[in-house]
Amino acid sequence: MKKIPRIAAVLSFGALVLSPLAQAQGNGGKEALYAKSLAATCANCHGTNGKAVEGSSVASLSGLEQGYLVAQMKAFKAGTRTATVMHQISKGYNDAQIETLAAYFAAQKK
Repeated sequence: MKKIPRIAAVLSFGALVLSPLAQAQGNGGKEALYAKSLAATCANCHGTNGKAVEGSSVASLSGLEQGYLVAQMKAFKAGTRTATVMHQISKGYNDAQIETLAAYFAAQKK
């Protein structure tokens, strides 16, 4: 039997698990999974679902107002709000992705 590289096995398992979930939730499920996958890119610093580790110098994003989050991301992107890395990271998102991220984090409980 041929061995499957570990990453391929993990990705295959993820597809098996997530595919039925997305189908069960219909098109809204795909959008929800997309939002969650975008938000996962923020987890390294801001914590899972935007809940930063208590005592961290990094802000928690969960439960913040959507308009505020959009404004801050756009300010980082434009360079009008200073940051250590967010001014670089924010440039990787288009306006629709910023709106999706803001809506996702706004919907999370603090």
